[in-house]
Amino acid sequence: MKIIRHLLSVLMTALITVMATGTVLEKYHGSDYALSHVYGSWWFVALWGLAALAMIIMLFHRKFWKRPVAFGLHTAILLILLGALLTMLTGQHGEMTLRPGVPNSQFTIEKQGEKSTARLPFQLTLDHFEVVTYPGTRSPMDFVSYLQITDRGNLTDAKISMNHILKFRHYRFYQSDYDEEGNSVLAVAHDPWGVSMTYAGYILLFIALVGLFFQREGPFRALLRQTAGKAVMLLVLLTLGGALSTQAASKPRTLSRESADKMGQLYVMYKGRVCPMQTLAKDFTTKLYGKAHYRGHSPEQVLGGWLFYTGEWSSTLTDDTKKKDEKLQLIQILQDGQLLKMFPHADSLGNITWYSQNDQLPLEIPDDEYLFIRKQTSLCQEYVVRGDFQALEEVLEKTKIYQEKYALGHVQPVAQYRAERIYNRLSAGRWLALTNITLGLLCFAIALVCVGKGRPLYKPLRWAATVWIALLCAFLALLFILRWIAGGHVPMAGSFDSMNLLALSVCILALCLSKKYEMALPAGLLITGFVLLVQMIGGSNPPITNLMPVLLSPLLSLHVTVIMIAYALLFFIMLNGIGAVVVRITQPDNGAYMERLQNISMILLYPAVALLAAGIFIGAAWANITWGNYWSWDPKEVWALITLLIYAFPLHQSVWPSFRKPLFFHIYSILAFLSVVITYFGVNMLLGGLHSYA
Repeated sequence: MKIIRHLLSVLMTALITVMATGTVLEKYHGSDYALSHVYGSWWFVALWGLAALAMIIMLFHRKFWKRPVAFGLHTAILLILLGALLTMLTGQHGEMTLRPGVPNSQFTIEKQGEKSTARLPFQLTLDHFEVVTYPGTRSPMDFVSYLQITDRGNLTDAKISMNHILKFRHYRFYQSDYDEEGNSVLAVAHDPWGVSMTYAGYILLFIALVGLFFQREGPFRALLRQTAGKAVMLLVLLTLGGALSTQAASKPRTLSRESADKMGQLYVMYKGRVCPMQTLAKDFTTKLYGKAHYRGHSPEQVLGGWLFYTGEWSSTLTDDTKKKDEKLQLIQILQDGQLLKMFPHADSLGNITWYSQNDQLPLEIPDDEYLFIRKQTSLCQEYVVRGDFQALEEVLEKTKIYQEKYALGHVQPVAQYRAERIYNRLSAGRWLALTNITLGLLCFAIALVCVGKGRPLYKPLRWAATVWIALLCAFLALLFILRWIAGGHVPMAGSFDSMNLLALSVCILALCLSKKYEMALPAGLLITGFVLLVQMIGGSNPPITNLMPVLLSPLLSLHVTVIMIAYALLFFIMLNGIGAVVVRITQPDNGAYMERLQNISMILLYPAVALLAAGIFIGAAWANITWGNYWSWDPKEVWALITLLIYAFPLHQSVWPSFRKPLFFHIYSILAFLSVVITYFGVNMLLGGLHSYA
């Protein structure tokens, strides 16, 4: 049996190495190359087959059928692997184009660069195709194909749209593409055996994961009994260097805050959606100066300054300003009037188009609308020059009335509009991240002194840290809710939103863990600080946008939430490991303390791995519902699987006894976190793929 254990170690290591190499090959040679030479090769399938065989031998040798939860977990994995094999051997995935009124029963299959044609046992006829847009905009909200199915002389009406597939006689059809001629392109999937087997594995896996935490004599409950009431989580001191600098110079002239705020209340078509001009002003200011304010001026004042006092504001961009040419181009677009599409007009069909002052207007537009659009900005400029700001504000108020009248109701609902304006005011910059890191370092330094003296953390410090994290948690939750209301969808689709969710998850975990593990408070401050800092550095604060149709799914929101919580737990485990290594260096004889830290990490590791596995397979189910392929070997998918395998090793201490040694375990947990870093940041910034949103 020792040979089987070593063989399983070699096979799992080989699989991890091969998959990691495959993501690099995909970067330089394309996805088709990686699929044909790595993921779809016979030897890669053989590696998985040998690993599954070794697992089966281990299951029977250790009589796992006497342990229902463990047996269920490993059986679920085998079912998922068997489902993947059936999909590879029997599944069909292709594409078909439907033309209005033309029956079609053929679809094209492309596999490893070779195309072939397959035939459906029925016919599909496209009645018509429709692009559904967000109200008042031209941004697509959904793509809908209306069909007729002809099967054995029977006619059946059907509809296909994004996230709403058509299932008929074990075939599944997904809205994939369209063209300007009204033709609809459908993705076709026929994989009854593979999908059924895979979903059976998912269901069994979910049941077993739940049972893992409620099994009375299971390893997780044993760890809780062993650790309860006496464990303390120790973290390492992380350093941050940097300084903030300010410029002392005379402020250029601009509008008063009151007048600028009036301007910010106007609607504007921006990034494919109707939003407050305040949002555009904030993004404009951030683009020019790297933050949402400048020398005490609000974003609306900055935008107003560049509109009405261009000469004075030109000096704020020095020759050494980064990306100056790009910024000058943005300013030129503003000066030309192309940026401010703030005048709605409805055509004869009721379709709303938003125009800027200098856009070419429709010939049928009434004279009063035409004059207002052409003269509004010039009139505002005249009042600014004369210093008549009361008259300026009256024009801005009339503009708001004009917008609400001619947009025919296609503006933001009041609640959504107010939520976005509040969010724009509240969203924080890097100061919040740096404050958390600073407080975390101070708390950690004091905690080290307390641990050295054998004392608990000072009560006033613990109380202050708890209050701060609770306030931070409430603040992040408020931003999350406001962004949700303003955008009209759960904000989880991009890197900025997912990092915000990760920071919120860390705060909640820190508060929950702090009752038994007081060092979770400094850990929570440090982790939240670094997450927010990376969030700010990575993309500042991107605009709220209409969501792509393919992302309008509750499964996506659940997938991102579960994955982010898993990452937060793994972050805690990594910091706990660093703290344990520090204890080993400073107190070599404190072996009992090292073991307690290991028990804490193991308690966190079980839910972390369970949530990571659940998140991966929820994402697979979403992908299958959305475009008919639950696993596409995208770099993000591959690295998530690699991370799951890496963190599964320490949970099998009976198979790999080295993980029972505290020092080995903690060093491994530190190095293992690199896979999380690559999964999230490496894929986004280096490897690319379908999941890249850097």
